Amino acid sequence: MRSCAESFQGYILRALGRDYGERLLPRGLDITLCDQIFLIASGLIWNIYFAALAIAIGFGLAVGVAVAKFSENRLFSKPAGAFIFVFRGSPLFIQFFFFYSAFVLLPRSGVDIPLGFVTLTVDTSALTTAQVGGLIVLVLNTTAYSAELFHGALRSIPKGDLEAADAYGLSGFTKFRRVVFPSMLRLAWPSYTNEAIFLTHSTTLVFLSAFPARQQSGEAFYYARYFVDQTFNPFLAYPLVAGYFVCLTLAIIGMFGLMNIRLNRHLPSERRRRFRFRPQYIR
Repeated sequence: MRSCAESFQGYILRALGRDYGERLLPRGLDITLCDQIFLIASGLIWNIYFAALAIAIGFGLAVGVAVAKFSENRLFSKPAGAFIFVFRGSPLFIQFFFFYSAFVLLPRSGVDIPLGFVTLTVDTSALTTAQVGGLIVLVLNTTAYSAELFHGALRSIPKGDLEAADAYGLSGFTKFRRVVFPSMLRLAWPSYTNEAIFLTHSTTLVFLSAFPARQQSGEAFYYARYFVDQTFNPFLAYPLVAGYFVCLTLAIIGMFGLMNIRLNRHLPSERRRRFRFRPQYIR
């Protein structure tokens, strides 16, 4: 039987691949409590990777899509509205399968893009990996949900704020940067915090879907399922995953809460919008 120190050394980075720990995963009677604790913890590396990048990239895209949908120009508002409707109207699990099937059909040698004087070859092999293809799906999904939140916030900006900006002679991008964007964030931030939490929970679907786990490198839930299959005991691995995600949720609430205080620092305490955790059970 391995000691906890040996389990920590062999499995704490095992989710990154066989080069970062034990080549084989523990099996049968050789599995210890420490093996499950540290191997499942190593899988959180990928959960944090997916969540952090999807939130960071999706935030910027969501602002653009929300502004496009809010635009009076139908050439912008209609495509933005259709994008939001499609990704909010279809299950995330189905989106993983659909995009993986589409990525598999791309030529393995890459896609040639003729530019006239030179031909650019875009490598498509990475799109079938969870680390790239799965991330793209998460980015598109959170972009749609976040854009709808931001669009609602744009529609809720008090007219007095906009009239004051006009009175000061602000227009165009200056008005958006100084008045519209801060007000939009302040109004949408509590709901956006819920979106960030739910997106983090959704990272458990990446390796559960069609995207393969190469070299048995997966996220926390992937290893939890592995241990349940090996030990036939769901009452240890699954609560461990739940406990780790509760800690991640508390960290997100703390970080986003600090940002919420920053956004509302100019308001009296009784007028500040407080975060309320409202989990979404169906998406």
